[in-house]
Amino acid sequence: MVSKELIEILRCPDCVQNGKGELEFYKEAWFVCAECGRKYPVIDEIPVMLIEVGDKWVSTPKDQLEVPAPKTAAD
Repeated sequence: MVSKELIEILRCPDCVQNGKGELEFYKEAWFVCAECGRKYPVIDEIPVMLIEVGDKWVSTPKDQLEVPAPKTAAD
């Protein structure tokens, strides 16, 4: 389980440079950026907050994201 404190402080690593980078914690499996649409998976209870990983899922609609996030999501 991702801690409440971590959920509150995490931001999109790309968008936080020029904006707020606020993230929605979606179905306890993904962090979704409200600004750019990147999706960051939570794998083994660890958010993978790499821009390259978020880029892989940017065009996938939220309702089509696998829950839980596939372990290969960070590859």
